[in-house]
Amino acid sequence: MLTVDQYSYIRTAHRVYGKAIKQIARETGHSKNTVKKVLRGEYSGYKPRIGQAYPVLAPYIRTIDRWLKDDKDRPKKQRHTAVRVFNRLKQEHAFQGSETTVRRYVREAKLRLGVSGREVFIPSDPQTGVEAEWTGETALPF
Repeated sequence: MLTVDQYSYIRTAHRVYGKAIKQIARETGHSKNTVKKVLRGEYSGYKPRIGQAYPVLAPYIRTIDRWLKDDKDRPKKQRHTAVRVFNRLKQEHAFQGSETTVRRYVREAKLRLGVSGREVFIPSDPQTGVEAEWTGETALPF
């Protein structure tokens, strides 16, 4: 896969410096067909992933969601963590997937189901802002 810098180099070398396709292919180490593709069209960019697919985890998603929904009524210390969910899947359901996949799904599911409960409070002090907005005049505004 080509990087943005490589796309830029190939286009500049051909259009500005007039280098031949064969010469660019030799310099970059890419095939002539790849160089031709780059010269035919502009770099289209990367598309963000719309949703994460969980092919190995798919049969267990309902079970995990049920566990997390039940956690809403439990005290905070008794709720499932991602590691606990992974261990239960391995022990009770012979899960063969990775812990990272389970962690990623549990993080998303907790936010979706409202189990996480992570709220942030940032105290503000308006007087501090007055000092930061000083314009550089000879006298301070306060």
